Amino acid sequence: MSTQKTAIVTGAARGIGAAIAKRLSDDGLAVAVLDLDADACADTVKAITDKGGKAIAVGANVADADSVNAAVEKAAAELGAPTVVVNNAGITRDNLLFKMTVEDWDAVMAVHLRGAFNVTKAAQKYMVDANWGRIVNLSSTSALGNRGQVNYSAAKAGMQGFTKTLAIELGKFGVTANAIAPGFIETEMTAATAERIGVPFEDFKKAAAAQIPVNRVGVPEDIAHTASFLISEGAGFVSGQVIYVAGGPKD
Repeated sequence: MSTQKTAIVTGAARGIGAAIAKRLSDDGLAVAVLDLDADACADTVKAITDKGGKAIAVGANVADADSVNAAVEKAAAELGAPTVVVNNAGITRDNLLFKMTVEDWDAVMAVHLRGAFNVTKAAQKYMVDANWGRIVNLSSTSALGNRGQVNYSAAKAGMQGFTKTLAIELGKFGVTANAIAPGFIETEMTAATAERIGVPFEDFKKAAAAQIPVNRVGVPEDIAHTASFLISEGAGFVSGQVIYVAGGPKD
């Protein structure tokens, strides 16, 4: 009987989510690569299966409970009981407070917070049954405040409270919950931010790197390495923590 563990990684079609999905496969896990459009997950799945790993593409709207429940059931049926969840799915709708619409506020809250709630709620029963589980939630340094991101900052701060409460509620079942708070990571999302403010991406990265103690911006693999540790057997006594992966302190 196989003892391979199954992970669900949301927002895994590209960027940080894709890097985490690939790393977890390298660590020996089967991976449900979940994103809004299953077809968009093809490259991530292929990268895993080409190396001999086991992965499937799963389409789901994390903000919709029925969609999530169906996706988690599909992962369980095709890969095995999911006892690892990485809540990475996220969007930005940046603007200053006086310009921000209710729709942009709600959209960000729905994907980040309701999405993490829906996926974790659907998967936690498998963790409790196994008396083992790992939950990793993606927060951000923006949780500490960032101009033009009142919705994103609030959502990412909420992810930290969500994480700490999960750790309290699920710890007795052998389940850990931790959050990773990345700083500047080179992704399509940060490239879009540079485009929005009219700055060439290379200049945008260079300016960011100058403010980071290790003198470079992050890459998705930096976050994947951290997720790998938090999901490992060796991290069983690490729970309820927020780990800032930002190249060093701001001050």
